[in-house]
Amino acid sequence: MYNLIISAVLSLVVSFVINQVAGQDAWIAVAVSLVVFALCYFLISRYVMKQVGALMESAQRDVQANRAEKAIKALQDGFKFSNWQFYVKTQINSQIGTILYLKRDFAGAFPYLEKSFVRNWIAMGMLGVTYMKKNKTGKMIETFDKATSASKKESLLWALYAYCLDKCGERSKAISVLEKAQKKGCSDQRLTDNLELLREGKKMKMKSYGDLWFQFHLEKPGAIIKKQTKAMTGRRKMVRR
Repeated sequence: MYNLIISAVLSLVVSFVINQVAGQDAWIAVAVSLVVFALCYFLISRYVMKQVGALMESAQRDVQANRAEKAIKALQDGFKFSNWQFYVKTQINSQIGTILYLKRDFAGAFPYLEKSFVRNWIAMGMLGVTYMKKNKTGKMIETFDKATSASKKESLLWALYAYCLDKCGERSKAISVLEKAQKKGCSDQRLTDNLELLREGKKMKMKSYGDLWFQFHLEKPGAIIKKQTKAMTGRRKMVRR
C-alpha cells in the first residue's frame, strides 16, 4: 500500500537526519520518526477515505434516483485508490456487487461479491445466497460463517443463514445456527420465533425484517400481499357464514 510505504520512507528519512546529520541520540531519532510515521499515515488515510466516501455518497444518490449504471461507474473510478489504503478495493467491490444484485443481475454481481469486504454483511449475505442457488452448500456455509463471525449482532444475517440451510435440507444445522446466534448475544423476538418454527418442523417467517429481507430476492413482497389478501378474504367468508 502506497500510504504505508510513503509513511515508512518519510519516517526513516527523518530518523536518519536526526541521528546521523543532527547527531542526536538514537532513541530520540526513533521516537520522532514514529510520530512522523503515525501522523503521515493518518493524514494520507484521512484524505483517501474522504475521497472514497464522497464517491460512495454520490453513488448512493444515483442508486436512489434509479441511476444504477452511473453509480457503478462512479464506484469503479474509486479503484484508483485501492493501492493507497487497505480495504478500499473490497469495500468498493461490496457496493458494486450489492447494486448489481439488487438489479437482479446475479451473474454480474457474483465476481464482485466474491471479493467483498467481510464486514459488509449485506454483501456477504448476498454471496451466501448466490452460492446456495448454485448448489454450492459448502461455499455457502463458509461464507456465512465468515460473515457471522465479523457481524455477530446482525439478526437478519443469522436468520438468513438458517433460512438458506433449511432451503438446502439442513434443518438441524439451521436450528444450530439460530441457537449459536443466541449464545453470541444476538437474540431478538424474530430469531426466537423462527427457532421455534424450525423446531416444530415449520418454515421460517422472514417478512418481519421488511425491505432488508426482500433485497435478497428470496421472497417477493407481492407474494406476501397475496397471502394476506387471501387470508382476509377467507375471514370475510367465515363471518358471512
